[in-house]
Amino acid sequence: MEAGGKKILILGGSGFLGNAIYKELRSYFDTYGTYFTARKSFESNQQFFRYDLQEDDVFDVLEKVRPQIIISALRGNFAGQVQAHQHLAEYVSHRDCRIYFLSSANVFDAYSKYPSYEYDKTLSESIYGRLKIKIENMLLRLPKKKMGILRIPMVFGNHSPRIKEIKTNVLNNQPIEVFPNLVMNVTNDDKLTQQIHYLINRNKSGIYHLGSYDLVHHDDFIKEVMDRIGNFNPIYKRVYTTNEERYLAVLPKENKLPKNLQVSYQEIIEHHILQ
Repeated sequence: MEAGGKKILILGGSGFLGNAIYKELRSYFDTYGTYFTARKSFESNQQFFRYDLQEDDVFDVLEKVRPQIIISALRGNFAGQVQAHQHLAEYVSHRDCRIYFLSSANVFDAYSKYPSYEYDKTLSESIYGRLKIKIENMLLRLPKKKMGILRIPMVFGNHSPRIKEIKTNVLNNQPIEVFPNLVMNVTNDDKLTQQIHYLINRNKSGIYHLGSYDLVHHDDFIKEVMDRIGNFNPIYKRVYTTNEERYLAVLPKENKLPKNLQVSYQEIIEHHILQ
């Protein structure tokens, strides 16, 4: 066991990112997860607990596991998420425990003129971005060593919902939406889970921006990914939300990870060879 055999609980452990994190950590730590939609693999796995954030109290799961590290990758009902995180913040504040919260570049989506750094003020025009800000603000009231806010840009992995949707559209001759004016950074599940593993191992806390260190236009990125995926002639539907360039990018300035854990958007693209 690394890092003193820590007990880790991943809330949302059956989702795309939650499950990727579980697979990364389970060989090194005593790792547990929650699932909401029943699948045989989770029901039969002794490390997984069913948790419905609208019906169940998160305290029940916490009492069963008694984790030193909580990773929140919860999705679902927004009011339920807010309440769950209120309870989590309360739990963490009274115990020897740290929470890592998977947040989003959308906490900055009202600032479209430039990329965002760790200590920039958050402001969002989207319901999703506002939800993430609300939860971030709850956790920022905890002592710094007890929380990590992990802001994540768009995630593209071979099994990610975004790539799956693109592949489905291509196979069905449906257009792929691209945003030519959107300047973003990106990540994939492999890189992200390695970064989270490092943060846990080194007992890191505070705010981290976990995306590529460089920026790319959404349409260029998708087209390059498509070239990797195979010999298709996809139909692109260009979506212009504004006439100007719009940034949705979270770049690290203060809390940089070691070189081997940094990633360029080109590396994320090179990852996309059809398995």
